[in-house]
Amino acid sequence: MSKDSIHWPAEYDPSRCPVHVVNALEMSASPADVWGQLIAAADWPTWYPILSNVRIQDGSRKLSQGVDFTWNTGGVPIASSVKEFVPNERLAWDVRGTGLHAYHAWLITPTPNGCCVLSEETQRGIVAHLFKLFTPNLMSHSTQKWLEALAVRSSATRIRS
Repeated sequence: MSKDSIHWPAEYDPSRCPVHVVNALEMSASPADVWGQLIAAADWPTWYPILSNVRIQDGSRKLSQGVDFTWNTGGVPIASSVKEFVPNERLAWDVRGTGLHAYHAWLITPTPNGCCVLSEETQRGIVAHLFKLFTPNLMSHSTQKWLEALAVRSSATRIRS
């Protein structure tokens, strides 16, 4: 398996899920700056307001390997657990909600001007089927907005440092 590919758990392999969303964005921020924003989950709602009520079960404000957290996305409550945590390179969590199971992974690759951030998510369950049927571009659009907000936030962090 390539270092530059997602390490999919078998049940979330794209070939087995009705929804597979891939987004990427070149950012003028360092991998460390992007990483810092991604793992500071309690702060996500301050720069990407579709997310709310982020609660990390160990009481911290940052994600770490194996930590469980709950959050709302678009008003929908979900539970997640961090499954992959490689600082400045890879982050992935599962998503468990009513009628929805998903796996969301992030890859951060250094580039000459900063980094490229890849976000991939697969979904299964009745909600995934409904998304695909009625709002096929919703996940791609919202993930792209999340990447754009992450780029702005990560660049602003670098400027303030």
